[in-house]
Amino acid sequence: MAFLEIRDLKVSVGGTEILKGITLDVDKGEVAALMGPNGAGKSSLGYALMGHPKYRIDSGSIMLGGKSIASLSPTDRAKLGLFLSFQYPSEIPGVTVEGFLRAAYNSVKQQKLGVMEFHRVLLEKMSALGILKEFASRHVNEGFSGGEKKRMEILQFSVLQPKMAVLDETDSGLDVDSLRTVANGIKGMAGTDTGILLITHYQRILNYIKPAKVYVMMDGRIVASGVSGLADDIEKDGYDWIKAKAQIKAQR
Repeated sequence: MAFLEIRDLKVSVGGTEILKGITLDVDKGEVAALMGPNGAGKSSLGYALMGHPKYRIDSGSIMLGGKSIASLSPTDRAKLGLFLSFQYPSEIPGVTVEGFLRAAYNSVKQQKLGVMEFHRVLLEKMSALGILKEFASRHVNEGFSGGEKKRMEILQFSVLQPKMAVLDETDSGLDVDSLRTVANGIKGMAGTDTGILLITHYQRILNYIKPAKVYVMMDGRIVASGVSGLADDIEKDGYDWIKAKAQIKAQR
C-alpha cells in the first residue's frame, strides 16, 4: 500500500465535475510528477487533496497512511502530514515569515519549539535555500518577487517536514539559478521519507529531480502514466500525441 492512494476520485465545483475519476499512488520517499496542459485539473487535484471547501468530493477515496482523509478538515490533514505548496502564494500583511512558520510548525507537530530554538532551525533552512536571514522578519510574501515567493513555499516545506507534499508548479516563474536552488531543496526532502507529488507543466525541473513515475492529466482524467522517460517524450513532442491516443482509447 502506497502512503498516498487516490482511487477513482471525482470532484465538482459549483455542480460542475472537474476531476473525473483520478487514480494514482505516491509512496514515502518517492517523487511522482503530475504533468498536463493548462486547464487539465492538476491544481484542482491539489486543492481537493488538501480539503479546500469549494471542491466537493462526489465519489472515490483519498487514503493517507492507510487512513481516509476525504472528510477531514485541512488542519487535520496537515496534522497527518499532508502539505500543499501553492501555485500563486498569497501575501499576508502584518505577519512575519518567522512568526507564520513557527505558528504553523507548532500547530501541526506534537513537539513544540520555543522562539529561540525555532529561530535556529529556521536560519539553517533559510541558509540551505539561499534565503537571506532578513526575510525572516519580513511580512509573508509582501513585496516578494515570484521567485522569492516560490522559495518561501519550499522553505515552508523544509521547515514543516511533511510526510506527503503536493508541490503545485513550484518551478513556474523561476530563473535558472532559482530553479536549481528550489530543485535542490526538493531533492533534499525527497531523500528523506517524504513523498512528493510534483505538479508541473514542463520537463525542466525534472532535469534536476528524476521522478519514479509520471502521470499525465487532461480534462480531469489521468490519460497516461509511465516512468521518467515519459516526461522526456512530452518535452520533445508536446501533449498532442497523448491526447490523440486518449481519444482513440475513449472511442473503443
